[in-house]
Amino acid sequence: MLEENYFGKLLAEFKKDSSLGIVSGGIYYDNDGKLSLEVTAKNLPRGTGRIWKKECFLETGGYQVEPSPDSISNIKALLRGWRLMQYTEVVQIQKRKTSAANGLWDGYLKNGWMAYYLGKNYFMALLNVFYLSMKSPYYTGIAYCWGYFGSAIRREKKIQDPEVRAYYRNQGVSGLLSRISKNFGNNSRSVQEREQ
Repeated sequence: MLEENYFGKLLAEFKKDSSLGIVSGGIYYDNDGKLSLEVTAKNLPRGTGRIWKKECFLETGGYQVEPSPDSISNIKALLRGWRLMQYTEVVQIQKRKTSAANGLWDGYLKNGWMAYYLGKNYFMALLNVFYLSMKSPYYTGIAYCWGYFGSAIRREKKIQDPEVRAYYRNQGVSGLLSRISKNFGNNSRSVQEREQ
């Protein structure tokens, strides 16, 4: 569910900053009349409320019919010099937690598989397992681990796009560690809440 004038507010951001390629609002959950923000990186547009600038959409090959299409489009936009942004003051409400359509275990099992499919390296996958295992519900780290390393053991197919594979193969450990420390600090206190 999107707030009134959701798209208008995001389109106004494109007018302010010509370097923006993909944007979204923040994802919130309705907890008994209070909105709780799902805390993620500010430069990570997400959810069904994502909007592309037309030039960015065309340069990146549009919406890919692949597992994890949001990640793929974000990577392709970044590699072409576009900025990505999530505007948390613009509200999109989800009825269930991200990755929980079939339960969190299945969702994080799939996330691990998608990380393998996209070509994330083993060390980065282990860091993700560690990060997920440090926050509630703790079993999501085990599910992610099984999804990723089970796929590796079975030598399942990976994405064929060399650009995406190279991005994840070369993804810097320092970038992930900085995201983990920032998100761990955010998740260690209560989830941010805002009156509806």
